[in-house]
Amino acid sequence: MAIKSPLINVMQGAVRKAARGLVRDFNEVENLQVSRKGPADFVSKADLRTDQRLRDELGRARPAFGFLTEESGAHEGSDPRRRWIIDPVDGTTNFLHGIPHFAISVALEEAGQIVAGVIYQPVSDELFWAERGAGAYLNDRRLRVASRSQLDDAVVGTGLPQPGRPDDPAYLAELREMMEKAAGIRRMGAASLDLAYVAAGRFDAFWERGLEIWDIAAGVILVREAGGRVSRTDGGEDVIGSGSVLASNDALHGRMLRLFREARERAA
Repeated sequence: MAIKSPLINVMQGAVRKAARGLVRDFNEVENLQVSRKGPADFVSKADLRTDQRLRDELGRARPAFGFLTEESGAHEGSDPRRRWIIDPVDGTTNFLHGIPHFAISVALEEAGQIVAGVIYQPVSDELFWAERGAGAYLNDRRLRVASRSQLDDAVVGTGLPQPGRPDDPAYLAELREMMEKAAGIRRMGAASLDLAYVAAGRFDAFWERGLEIWDIAAGVILVREAGGRVSRTDGGEDVIGSGSVLASNDALHGRMLRLFREARERAA
């Protein structure tokens, strides 16, 4: 059985408590008030309530830590080295359409490094978690990335860019290349869970650009602690905050970077 640190217990307790209200909201989704932030980008009362519950619970347990959340922005704590990075509902569009594929994502950043992450899918009661140097887990089961080494055996997750993004042609070139080479492409609509699925070996790889730090912070440490590799889609190592992520095992990583580079050069 996995031995959880006090920090992980705090994070898991917070997401589980926040999820109770989120599941109630999901069961009454047709009654939620919804507003639009941008093309295909929504916010609901459920996002805001979950954000508040998480900040309340985490703030009570670690009052000195700061926050960076999708819905309420940055809040500096008395400890400037540590902050929670929160996405209260990753997959809001799925949530609002009654699709049970969404998650609560919480990471802890310490001195610029992600040291712990929790991703909770409340409908399936799947709790993915990792702490630096301690491994990655699904509930109490240790996770390892998949071992497939050939793209024609691989199922690869991705996320479609929002309309009008300047990097659309490059992404579409990457997508065409992957559609020809991979066994399957999946677009699930929740980047945190896509990364958790790579850590769990359900996806062999995942790539996307145009993401926010709260979309990927917890997932990045999950993949790394599960033995995977994470970089930007151009191979750069400064993933957190870049909005660009490629996650896979070692065998596929170099192949995908090479394919992406060649695809972008042809699209230029």
